[in-house]
Amino acid sequence: MKHQEFAKVLENKKIAPEHYRLTLISPKIAKEAVPGQFIMIKCSDGYDPLLRRPISLHDIDRSKNTIDILFRVIGKGTRMLSEIEPGEDLDIIGPLGNGFKIDTSKDIAVLIGGGVGIAPLLALAKDMKSKEKGIYALIGANNISQVLCEEEFKSLGCETLVTTDDGTFGKKGLITDILIDLLDSTVADKHVEIYACGPRPMVKALEDLTIEYKVPCQVSLEEWMACGIGTCNGCTVMTKNGYKKVCSDGPVFDIKELIWQK
Repeated sequence: MKHQEFAKVLENKKIAPEHYRLTLISPKIAKEAVPGQFIMIKCSDGYDPLLRRPISLHDIDRSKNTIDILFRVIGKGTRMLSEIEPGEDLDIIGPLGNGFKIDTSKDIAVLIGGGVGIAPLLALAKDMKSKEKGIYALIGANNISQVLCEEEFKSLGCETLVTTDDGTFGKKGLITDILIDLLDSTVADKHVEIYACGPRPMVKALEDLTIEYKVPCQVSLEEWMACGIGTCNGCTVMTKNGYKKVCSDGPVFDIKELIWQK
C-alpha cells in the first residue's frame, strides 16, 4: 500500500561530489517498504519543478521509522533536495513499485551497482545478511571521488570489490570485468544470483554475461518518471510479454524479460 507522508528531515549529508544521503522520518513507508522500491518526492513547496522526483530507497530502518535516499544532483529538483535542512518536511509518496525477491536457495548473492545505481543495494544487503547468504558487493564508478558506499558494505561483512574507469581506485576497468573473474573462479560451480542497478550499458552487458554463464539476475532499471504510479505510461520498457511500466511493474525485473531496442 502506498502512503503520502510529510517526512521530517533528520540529516542531509554530502557524501561525494554532487552526491547526498538524506535521512527522513517516515513511519508508514519504513514499516512497509522492501529493498528495490522507491519514493516520489516533491522537491519544493511550489509548482517549480512541477513533477515529483523518483528516488530509490537506500536504507530502511523499521526500528527508528526512518528511510534513507542516496541521490546525485543532476537538475533543478535534485539541487533543491541537496539544499534541504534538518527539521524541514518533505512531501513524499511510497513505497512504490516492486522490489527485489531474495532467492534463499542460492548460496551466493552478487550485488552490482554502477554509479548511484549502488543506492538500492545497501538495503538489500542488510536484508540478505539476516538470511546468512554469502554476499559480494561490486561497486563501479568513474573515478575515486565517485566511489559510493564501500565502507557501508564492508561493515556488513560483504566481500566488497571496486572498479573505476580511470584506475584511480580499485581495479581499472568495468565492473563486469570483476564479475567475469568471480564467475570463472571464486564462485564457479556455486549457486549464484545477481542483483544489479546501474546505467543501461552496464545492464545490457550483464544480460549478455548472465546468458553466457547461465546465472539468474534481477535488475532495477533507472528511468525517467512523471507520475510514479502507473498512470502516465511515461516509463515503459519492452519485455517479452509486451510493454511494461518501470514504476508499477518494476523497477525490478528479471533481466531475461527485457528486450533492448536499438
